[in-house]
Amino acid sequence: MMTFLSQKYCRLIKPEEDWQHWSEEAENLHGISREMLELHGHAPTQICAELNQLLLGQTVYSDGWVVDYPWMIKLFYAARMPMKFTLSPLENILSQQQMDNWYESQEVICAATQCHRHRASSDAELIQSVYMHTQLLPQSAPIF
Repeated sequence: MMTFLSQKYCRLIKPEEDWQHWSEEAENLHGISREMLELHGHAPTQICAELNQLLLGQTVYSDGWVVDYPWMIKLFYAARMPMKFTLSPLENILSQQQMDNWYESQEVICAATQCHRHRASSDAELIQSVYMHTQLLPQSAPIF
């Protein structure tokens, strides 16, 4: 049984001095400049402590695990603390039918909710909604 929490968590992260990589593509996608992060971002130690408290012992599923996991490692390394939850690929809990219907379901939900903002909390809410929507689709009969 899976439990979904309705609590949202979203923070800007202040870049560490040695974090020199910057992607203009990511800046445009998220609408967040490096200057904004430096002015309004929170220290990695604060973010990691909050994440550990919120997610203690849980498994969190990411639709972009290959990008998200290395960043989480970098974040927790900067904070010099262990990650007290697990980050796993979303594909680990999706059936083949859910994967086959994922993008169509995402388009339906985005059209209905007029989703625009690309931030962690809204993306997570969208992913959760798409996941639940794909679970409600009728199961197709196996082909032999």
